[in-house]
Amino acid sequence: MKRLLFISALLIGGSSFAQNTMQPETLWKFGRVAEPKVSPDGKSVVYQITTYKVDENKGSTDLWLVPSAGGTPKQLTATPTSESNARWRPDGKKIGYLSAESGESQLWEMNSDGTDKKQISNIDGGVYNFNYSPTQKHIYFSQEIDLEYTVKKRYPDLPKANALEYDGLMMRHWTQWEDGAFSHVMYSSYEDGKLGAVVDVMPGEKFDAPTQPFGGEEQMSWSPDGKSIAYTCKKESGTAYAVSTNTEIYLYNIETGKTINISAPNVGYDVDPKFSPDGKYIAWLSMKRAGFEADKNRLMIMDLTSKLLVEATANLDQSADNIVWTKDSKTIYFTSCVDAIHQLFSYSLTAKKDAIRKITNGLSDLGGIELSFDGKVSNIIATRVNMSAPTEIYRIETLKGNAYLLSHTNDAILESLKLGRVEKRMVTTTDDKEMLVWVIYPPNFDKDKKYPSLLVCQGGPQSTVSQNFSYRWNYQLMASKGYVVIAPNRRGLPSFGQEWNDEISGDWGGQAMNDLLSAIDDVSKEPYIDTTLRAAVGASYGGYSVYWLAGHHNNRFKSFIAHCGVFNLESMYGATEEVFFANHDLEGAYWKNPKPKSYEAFSPHKFVQNWNTPILVIHNEKDFRVPLGEGLQAFSAAQLQGIKSRFLYFSDEGHWVTKPQNSILWQREFYRWLDETLK
Repeated sequence: MKRLLFISALLIGGSSFAQNTMQPETLWKFGRVAEPKVSPDGKSVVYQITTYKVDENKGSTDLWLVPSAGGTPKQLTATPTSESNARWRPDGKKIGYLSAESGESQLWEMNSDGTDKKQISNIDGGVYNFNYSPTQKHIYFSQEIDLEYTVKKRYPDLPKANALEYDGLMMRHWTQWEDGAFSHVMYSSYEDGKLGAVVDVMPGEKFDAPTQPFGGEEQMSWSPDGKSIAYTCKKESGTAYAVSTNTEIYLYNIETGKTINISAPNVGYDVDPKFSPDGKYIAWLSMKRAGFEADKNRLMIMDLTSKLLVEATANLDQSADNIVWTKDSKTIYFTSCVDAIHQLFSYSLTAKKDAIRKITNGLSDLGGIELSFDGKVSNIIATRVNMSAPTEIYRIETLKGNAYLLSHTNDAILESLKLGRVEKRMVTTTDDKEMLVWVIYPPNFDKDKKYPSLLVCQGGPQSTVSQNFSYRWNYQLMASKGYVVIAPNRRGLPSFGQEWNDEISGDWGGQAMNDLLSAIDDVSKEPYIDTTLRAAVGASYGGYSVYWLAGHHNNRFKSFIAHCGVFNLESMYGATEEVFFANHDLEGAYWKNPKPKSYEAFSPHKFVQNWNTPILVIHNEKDFRVPLGEGLQAFSAAQLQGIKSRFLYFSDEGHWVTKPQNSILWQREFYRWLDETLK
């Protein structure tokens, strides 16, 4: 059973298209837009665009400027290195930014029109994640501080020895081994481009702030009076760090040198603090449950005088993100994913009822929001993206939610492409619930023809199939190769209420797998689907899903592709780095008594005797989240049973494939395999 809610032919750029289809190389021609920042007067937006040179296998980032009311974008920087982390000086006369033009990342400044560029820091080790204080008297930034006595330092007479030594977890994370250095929040005085002495707000502390490896300046905030710095940190070490998600919000007073923890009662994630402009409140994002990295992200607001803490989104059954205060400190704008779309919301601190208002309703994900206030009108400057167009900068009306394109980075490329339509389809699951499934059709789709299909199994496992434009798992690229793409928001994916999100924990091979099969079975009823030519593909938990389906698909699929997937839950538990994730989602270690059911009932390696379908296994050397052994075991299981299989290995990639030439090779091999097995 199905219901077609709507069919969207997403309009890209102009009204006419050349008959060009997307190719793997096309993805590396797009400029990648990020981090809009609005000037103090609300009239201008500085943002960054990263472009790539495939032949050189690298990219560079430049800064651009556009009027917030609309106009022609202007390029501000164009050096062989990258410029990023642009921040407006509070008086609006300068833009500060980070650049490695002099050899390592340092703070530079330029006029708002891009002239008079000057390096203003020369700090050993470099500068990262910087911002000005509102009073313009200080700056903060982060820096790597070497604090641990490593095995190499212990034996200086053995300079060619290559060893690391640890007395506890977490000895490696995502792609990097711990090296004894820690990211610290620092600050210094600032006066008209000159810096004073640097002060470490965490002297001697063997903790990272911002949190590593993905935390940035969003995890730091100046108080309006410039006297306090709020920052995010998980002050745990070793094995305790590996089993905990307990990050906290700390306030450091630059006058007294004292630090207090304002989120201590909570045992889950507390991140991204933001002071209100009047200095009376501080807001942040918070997850309640210990060890659960995909819990509801709550918007919390603390009165800094009374210390009263309010959960602003208590009545909103979905997560919040991207906090922005209005100038009068009476409203907070934030984004929240609802029904697989990241929309703009507001929360009123003064409303007696209906404090939360949903502002946008479009078929695009919003993020990176900034307030644009010109003294009369408030707008939101945001990034916006959908499955058919990469990220651009938009102005969003806060009253009506109308969106206006400001940047035009990829117009020419998009106007040259013929893209497929995106359809939102509701599918009834085996437990009689409604599941949102995206279906992406080939360009020039003909309903009277037969098409092969790809079931895309989402990773995460709690990661929404939203209106994202992926540079690897790109649905339009898949469709351009002649496949009908089926992308379900199966059990465990956020934005459909916390119950739907939680139902995957401890049940990896249960209802979530039934949901995937419901999606492919439902769409396969359409006359244009060739049921003899279906494949299931996925990465991470999506790779797990492929391995699981390989042992349970009852001959639905003719081909499989698994990238960095979990194959053996016991070996995964013993080798992954964030142990809190496995403890929560698998419900504990495999040596517990009684043993959690996941290890016997849901581990794909227990069902390889049922495998009978060609499979491409892709895995990367530096993937510490799902270690390389998982892919090696899966490939061996297929080979030893005489099943057509192939192993694709990248020695210099982690959980993802990020280098241009590696990515293009990945795409070519992906489609070569499908051509061999599905056409």
